[in-house]
Amino acid sequence: MPEGMVYNIQRMSVQDGPGLRTTVFLKGCPLRCLWCSNPESQKATPQMMYFENLCTGCGACASVCPNGAAVSLGNGKIGRDPEKCSDCGACTSVCPNQARVMSGRVMTVEEVMEVVRKDDLFYLNSNGGVTFGGGEPTAGGEFFLALLRQAHQEAYHCTVDTCGYCPEDRFNETIDAADLLLFDCKHMDPECHKALTGKDNALILRNLRNALRSGTEVRIRMPLMPGLNDTEENIAAMASFFGEFGLHEIEIMPCHFFGRSKYLALDRSLPPVRQYAPDELVVVEDRFKRHGFTPVVV
Repeated sequence: MPEGMVYNIQRMSVQDGPGLRTTVFLKGCPLRCLWCSNPESQKATPQMMYFENLCTGCGACASVCPNGAAVSLGNGKIGRDPEKCSDCGACTSVCPNQARVMSGRVMTVEEVMEVVRKDDLFYLNSNGGVTFGGGEPTAGGEFFLALLRQAHQEAYHCTVDTCGYCPEDRFNETIDAADLLLFDCKHMDPECHKALTGKDNALILRNLRNALRSGTEVRIRMPLMPGLNDTEENIAAMASFFGEFGLHEIEIMPCHFFGRSKYLALDRSLPPVRQYAPDELVVVEDRFKRHGFTPVVV
């Protein structure tokens, strides 16, 4: 049975599709979006995350680290030397305050499904189900497809939260087994898309067209970034593209800073983005409306 890398399973989710849901987050993503709020989801390998604010300097980590990566920060805290840290996770097993935690563990399809099945009654009463997210869930390859097929076979409502950057044959299998696709649309211009995410959008748009023609329900979601993808030109291009399919509602996700602590925990620089002022967001929402969209903030 295939195994894959999962970094979180969130039960009782209400933002990832209809009803109450269990969202399975697979680790690994082919894109590197400037605004990513889950940087721990990008690499497909386990990573140790260090939250300095939770550290009490007890020294338990230093006593077990095989590489001497646990080092004093001079402020009563014990940090880590990223050059020496191998993400082995030894320190996370002894940290009493969860200042050191591992992101990512190998799971089998059955192990994931055991968690999903725990909330059967809640799915039934709320018309909920299971959502596969990431990272990019389709990057999980055969593990992801096996999970999706199993959930489909057990009659769960299956939602896939995707950026669409996936080999076409795998994505077509995804479309066939999913009940709902939450499809991220970041930018219509290929060069701008590449500058913002590291990849152009040619493959994404092919998969998006296939999804919109398939009969599977598709909801368009747009991470909305001030000055990066909220321009008149980009919104007009989106309206033209989606107008071909009679699709006029778009779920917008305005920039937020929820992931900042995760960047610090991974010794990474903070993303070069900013949040909207309330009046700015109103202007952008009106921009969508002028082009025939109904924007819904999620």
